[in-house]
Amino acid sequence: MSVYSLEPTRLTRAKAAFTTRNVNFDAITNIIAGDVQPQVGDLVLARVDKIGKYKRLDLATGRKAHLFVGDEIIVVYGSSYVPGKFEAETDLSPCHLIAAGGLAGIAVTQHMSMNFPTKISPIGLLANSQGGRINISDFALLPTGYIGQRPVTVAVVGTSMNRCKTTTTAHLIKGLVNSGFKVGAAKITGTASGNDNWLMRDAGAVRVIDFTDVGFSSTYQTTSKQVEGILNTLIIHLAAEQVDVIVLEIADGLFKRETSALISSLNFRGTVDGVFFAADSTLAAIDGKELLQKYQIPVLAIVGGVTKSPLTTSETIKATGLPVLDLEMLCVKAADLIVSSDSGVLLDSRLM
Repeated sequence: MSVYSLEPTRLTRAKAAFTTRNVNFDAITNIIAGDVQPQVGDLVLARVDKIGKYKRLDLATGRKAHLFVGDEIIVVYGSSYVPGKFEAETDLSPCHLIAAGGLAGIAVTQHMSMNFPTKISPIGLLANSQGGRINISDFALLPTGYIGQRPVTVAVVGTSMNRCKTTTTAHLIKGLVNSGFKVGAAKITGTASGNDNWLMRDAGAVRVIDFTDVGFSSTYQTTSKQVEGILNTLIIHLAAEQVDVIVLEIADGLFKRETSALISSLNFRGTVDGVFFAADSTLAAIDGKELLQKYQIPVLAIVGGVTKSPLTTSETIKATGLPVLDLEMLCVKAADLIVSSDSGVLLDSRLM
């Protein structure tokens, strides 16, 4: 292992990913190269070798930057489990850009519909003046002294990835904002994505934070205790913003290990007042409702792919006994549903 000084201009020329947005780049003065094993969350300076799936990088500034062979980028090491895309692990050998938000790892499996990910070569881990590696956990949210009441908190969950959860979350936020509520939003699990964060901001959330703000590049292979810690930390920080409603997104499906552990926990049940369940079929909606009710989690409505067909919508309403809301309806009726005692969640006194 060798530690070299790093020219500041080299850092400013490199494209810094969304995952690095909380990092104090003034603290970076050195680079570690050679025989060193990266840790999840470590910042790495890498060179783009071959353009694949991800042709653009979500920057810390909020812009999507086109990637070219030879570009130097600053990304974060992490493991990823995205059934519709890639599964990846960490190493300091040539690897891949496995998420547009700025995640480096070795893709070990991929969905058959995906192009091979963009190939990158790590130049070295970024380090401070003492040679200590820089990790996004060094810049995690600090504890807050907030001790007030928790705002009304709802979550969007679903059968799997690509079931309109993020889009649903954004339209739910928009509906609440349209009704005059101050909304905070957080993504609790998943893989870092600038798109998700910016979409929720564009919908009107006064603050949007996610697991990367707590120091995790992704939540793949995290423990149940860690995921519950992410949930608690993000909710406390949003509550400190004096919001009326907190909207959470839980990535991927109910059977993903981290999601399953989270929704089955007493912590989740004691924190989340109700959920919107995203499904693409009536059967999936029925199964999801039954599983969530098994954990005594109120299901406020069915959303997602089922709303694309009027017949499926009618079937789902009849089969589940729940409202089925498309994106337009979310912008209009979501607030009424959340504050209505008819939903089974008595929130009127806390919002009205």
